[in-house]
Amino acid sequence: MNRRLRAVLARLAQALPVILGVVLVSFLLTRALPGDPAAYFAGDAADAASIEETRVKLGLDRSMPEQFGLYVLQLAQGDLGQSLTTGQPVVEELARRLPASLELTLVALLVSCGIAVPLGVLAATRPGSWVDHACRLLVTAGVSLPTFFTGVALIYVFYYLTGWAPSPLGRLDFIYLEPPSVTGFFLIDAALAGDAETWFAALRQLILPAATLALFTLAPIARMTRAAMLSALSSDYIRTARAAGLTSRKILFGYAFRNALLPVVTTLGMVFSFTLGANVLVEKVFAWPGIGSYAVEALVASDYAAVQGFVLCMALLFVALNLLIDLAYSMIDPRIGFDSK
Repeated sequence: MNRRLRAVLARLAQALPVILGVVLVSFLLTRALPGDPAAYFAGDAADAASIEETRVKLGLDRSMPEQFGLYVLQLAQGDLGQSLTTGQPVVEELARRLPASLELTLVALLVSCGIAVPLGVLAATRPGSWVDHACRLLVTAGVSLPTFFTGVALIYVFYYLTGWAPSPLGRLDFIYLEPPSVTGFFLIDAALAGDAETWFAALRQLILPAATLALFTLAPIARMTRAAMLSALSSDYIRTARAAGLTSRKILFGYAFRNALLPVVTTLGMVFSFTLGANVLVEKVFAWPGIGSYAVEALVASDYAAVQGFVLCMALLFVALNLLIDLAYSMIDPRIGFDSK
């Protein structure tokens, strides 16, 4: 077993207490939700006997330690329970909805990085110029405008007024069939199936929600890129490289940008984590069938299993993301390894 694999396994072992804590906290918080799930699912016309019968069926008549023990036992078997609102296993619901949220989030981050990183680099190399002022204006606008307002504004302009965008109702227009599921990502699955028409249809549905998220996420990425580049360009090793007669391109991309990537990668990981958990407003505005809208519906109905499954899924994603960030650190700068942290 090589050194890096042992370090990865050690990081996963360090994450186990965090996951166990998430399991315990999510269990306790769901039980603290207002409302009575038994009364909700028994119906408005149900009497006390019917409500109590429903509570027994749901296992809510047992003590909290018993409920938690059964929940942990189910988790050990890979069972997240059954959603009371949909009647489907939570694992299947999350597996079906997670690719939709991931596809939306990843496309939005690709768009925002494609704009924010070059803009931040240009602003750092030309401080006080119109590019720098444009970067600051874009950052301020991205932070100030809430995502639901941006989404509604884009729908109004590009769907209602101009008709350029398709109807904001999910991942595909009703005239198209979903591509054969391989990864759950419509763009990838349609490409694998060789269905160009469905691929472009899925891309058109993605444009407005991805643009909404991109406008929100590019602000912290552009700001961190600009700050990291300014710090790198004012460093002693950059002055030494200039004195040695290296070209501006070599100095900018070979030294300054590579050293500025570390805080940018950290910011990107934080933005991805926050966006994946907080894109529920965008999913609601565009009727996007992701895990964010699923979690909100479960919260409204006090659907314990669905809420706990969502929280656990997000915790596992955060652990995986932190591990990927650590790996990216060691690839960007070999001096930074797992053992040094």
